Amino acid sequence: MDRKNAELLALFEVSKILSSSFDLKYNLYQALKLLSDHLDMRRGTVTLLDEKTGELRIEVAYGLTPEQMARGKYKIGEGVVGKVVETGLPMVIPDIGKEPLFLNKTGARRIDKDKISFLCVPIKFKEEILGVLSVDRIFDESISFEEDIRVLEIVAVLISQALKLYQAYYEEKSKREELEQELRNKYHFQNIIYVSNSMSEVIKTALKIASTKATVLIRGESGTGKELLAKAIHFASQRADKPFVAINCAAIPETLLEAELFGYEKGAFTGAYALKKGKFELADQGTLFLDEIGDLPLTLQGKLLRVLQEQSFERLGGTKTIKVDVRIIAATHKNLEEMVKKGLFREDLYWRLNVVPLFIPPLRERKEDIPILIEYFLHKFCKLYDKRVKFTPEAIHELLHYPFPGNVRELENLIERLVLLSERDYLEAEEIKKFLINKNLTPDTSQNNLNLKASSMDLLKEMEELEKQRILKALKDCNFNQSKAAKQLGITRRQLHYRLKKYFQDL
Repeated sequence: MDRKNAELLALFEVSKILSSSFDLKYNLYQALKLLSDHLDMRRGTVTLLDEKTGELRIEVAYGLTPEQMARGKYKIGEGVVGKVVETGLPMVIPDIGKEPLFLNKTGARRIDKDKISFLCVPIKFKEEILGVLSVDRIFDESISFEEDIRVLEIVAVLISQALKLYQAYYEEKSKREELEQELRNKYHFQNIIYVSNSMSEVIKTALKIASTKATVLIRGESGTGKELLAKAIHFASQRADKPFVAINCAAIPETLLEAELFGYEKGAFTGAYALKKGKFELADQGTLFLDEIGDLPLTLQGKLLRVLQEQSFERLGGTKTIKVDVRIIAATHKNLEEMVKKGLFREDLYWRLNVVPLFIPPLRERKEDIPILIEYFLHKFCKLYDKRVKFTPEAIHELLHYPFPGNVRELENLIERLVLLSERDYLEAEEIKKFLINKNLTPDTSQNNLNLKASSMDLLKEMEELEKQRILKALKDCNFNQSKAAKQLGITRRQLHYRLKKYFQDL
């Protein structure tokens, strides 16, 4: 009974330590130590198989020096450890001094003097052999090794699960780090395309304050790239590895906006079935981007001001004060000064937000940026749609004299449309004019306005039909494998699924 109790206690403690953290080597070492403490199993090793090299190497050991561990390398089929991996079956060597298979590569045993038993079991996950668990015992002919092997096999299963869990964790961590690096590269200041002096001044100021905690207010018309600048500031700061959380204050109804910003407790209102964290809580240690801050309702402006001042808040329906460390970057296309005069925006909130003001000039005021932006977007969409399209000098001239009321976003959409629908390698000025939308229509041009709308509708149908045909072709080329088709089209599988639902509802 004492032996059974010791086994159960050892297995319980081993299972606890292996699931305690993702410090795998420490956990394995402690598991081997537990086997020694509770079951008198002396030296213990976890030897893992390197799939790339096919070599077995001691990763963790209890009772061996680092030098002895370094010598513990085997090929599959070599020695006792190699044989266990080769056969997938446990092995017991009652006396290592009488077993030629035991190689003593580590040099830790005195084979001619020590009477040691060696027990070795495979570490398997389903049918995959990951390595070997082995222990030493003092040789005793009266001992049956069946119980020891049974315990070691259970421990080996626990170790295999811990190894697979760690492997999945490490892979996800690596993917996350790769994505974070991609985001940093994508939203780096160097990726903001400009040559104008006005934009140069904006970027220079943004670079100066990026590493600080200062609140930033980005001003500019719609489509100038306010969120792009906000992300560049975040990823150039010391908070780059923390969350960047964005919320559009104009896109969410007033009744829901407070809950989105501050979260709510379970049961706070009808339908609040579970606790939900708000944007401030999600952005803790990182950056919160408040887009279209000029559309924030007056009723919420006071609450936002308190959070900015105190860096604390309560969830809806809650009483607990939650402390956060959040950097605020706000953006708006509205004239906040006029709104303050009219009583539509709190003056104290305005001054709290306007610590570092950045104004992005509209594209019509920095025309020198248009050619380089055209070149950038042309390269991007030609690569995406596998086209070779260029603009004639006259076409560039036409674009330079267009006011671009939608700014950079309108220019990007225009270039994509032109590349997508182009049937020739060169686009002339006359073709460009068909796609330019005059925003300054007067009441006397109502008929032209109707024609423009009709033309826009025809253009939309033409674009949709072309997109539909390209999707069909890609699906046929990829034998209707949606993942491969999406990759060929340069879109995600989710985007392809959305388009399939849109164009082929009857399928």
